[in-house]
Amino acid sequence: MSGLPAGLADAAWLREGPLPRLLAVLDGDGEEARVVGGAVRNALLRERTAEIDVATTALPDEVIRRVTVAGFKAVPTGIEHGTVTVIVDGQPFEVTTLRQDVETFGRHAKVAFGRDWRADAERRDFTINALSATADGMVHDYVGGLGDLERRHVRFIGDAGTRIAEDYLRILRFFRFHAAYGHGVPDADGLHACIAARAGLDLLSRERVRMELLKLLVAAHAVPTLALMSESGLLIPVIAGVADLAGFANLTKAEAAVGMRPDPVRRLGALGVRTSEDAERLWQRLRLANAEHERLASMGDGWWRIAPGDAKAARALLYGLGPEYFVERVLLAWARSSARATDRAWREMATLPERWTAPVFPLKAADFIKRGIEKGPALGAALRAAEAAWIAADFPMDESALAEIADAAAKG
Repeated sequence: MSGLPAGLADAAWLREGPLPRLLAVLDGDGEEARVVGGAVRNALLRERTAEIDVATTALPDEVIRRVTVAGFKAVPTGIEHGTVTVIVDGQPFEVTTLRQDVETFGRHAKVAFGRDWRADAERRDFTINALSATADGMVHDYVGGLGDLERRHVRFIGDAGTRIAEDYLRILRFFRFHAAYGHGVPDADGLHACIAARAGLDLLSRERVRMELLKLLVAAHAVPTLALMSESGLLIPVIAGVADLAGFANLTKAEAAVGMRPDPVRRLGALGVRTSEDAERLWQRLRLANAEHERLASMGDGWWRIAPGDAKAARALLYGLGPEYFVERVLLAWARSSARATDRAWREMATLPERWTAPVFPLKAADFIKRGIEKGPALGAALRAAEAAWIAADFPMDESALAEIADAAAKG
């Protein structure tokens, strides 16, 4: 990186659209509002900004009063913690009153509303996440975040062990942010504190672990970061099994080779699924959605039997699985083979759905009823036998071939 910009004056979202209107409403009459956290960090790094959070000295009731008068919609999504979601022209912004810790005991720390921007920054997790920016683009840094951002260094604010004890999810966040924004070796104090506090991972809800892990898996430097977690004894407690780091790394290369965007569930399969039983374990361990579990179970079902070179078998597999499950299982098989990411045969197999669409089985129940098969189990058996023969024959569609298949199935 050639250097950080001096401020955010050139950030389009700060100059136009709904955000400046919101800041104008919250600023003034003794109150101040700033953009905080990830939006500031990403804008300084010239990376995409997905969500924009706002902090303010105004109390929640005053925030609601001001935005309502301005014609914006206020939703008290976390008002007990000082957070109001304000919707301006259809875009949501989380607006949170400045806070300071009164007592700290994990996620349930007792906080009080305040007006001190430094105290609010010092209660956050990492220095690069504690930056704030005013409406004119001026960036405020109370904890050394700009220097760490310049060096791409993820560092806890204050004592790392203390920050982690406030919320053990910060162990995973340390690695996730290092994978996304860090360069080089991770912060030594932070790493040692994460290792020392690793037992705290067992206290976290499975949903929160799932959220952080899936974000980590698609980060730019996920491969070396997962290797570091494994070496530090922090990966097995998360996935409750042995990680296939080589398969994970190879899958990321295969994704790139076929032009696919990184997908967290697919990458989770490469990391931790060798059999359907592994998919069951991860489903329970991470409280995955049913659809996510089904994808993992499909990836783990017989990937070792897949090899390129047999176009007929590939088409049969694609017909049986459908495009998404087919591609994921092929990519997993490719990742665990000895082939390189440049292998042409594997690439052609993985991209087969782009060139071939499986036809619809053309024979119907009526075709067998007219051949003397009565409705009931025999009819179902004949249809299944005919479909299997049709697939084995490589999906013929001409009438003579279909008639021959139907006749054979009807005879049993």
